[in-house]
Order: sequence, then C-alpha cells, then structure tokens
Amino acid sequence: MSTAMATDLTSKQHQILQYFREKAATKTYFKSRLIAKELGMTAKEVGSNISALQKGDYDIDIEKWGYSSSTTWKVSL
Repeated sequence: MSTAMATDLTSKQHQILQYFREKAATKTYFKSRLIAKELGMTAKEVGSNISALQKGDYDIDIEKWGYSSSTTWKVSL
C-alpha cells in the first residue's frame, strides 16, 4: 500500500481497514451491521466506506457477497 493512498483514507476507512486486517486472518465473511456494531458506525456508513476501500490498492481483497439481513463482505488477505 502506498503512503499516498493511506493518507487519502478517512478515519472511518482506516478503522474498517484495520478491523479487516485483524479479523481476516481467522474469518472470511463479515456483515455490515456487525462491523458497524463493533466500530460504532451505522451499517450504511460501513457499506459506503468499504466501497471506497474496494477501489484502493491495499493488502486485502474485499468482495460484496450477499444482501440477506445486511450486506455480507468476503475479505481475504
């Protein structure tokens, strides 16, 4: 990840990226509402910030996976 890319992130995007880096080693699928609950955000905030992370060049891959009770994201390191 380039330094320029890292500084372009908002604080919420940094939080989500760090959350995925910590959790993705042992887990693959994440629901927006559960991420939001852990990070003190709304599910909508999580979804819009993850969309921004998907466009960047980071050390993780994020794929929108499902929409059942809330959006599910597939994350791999």
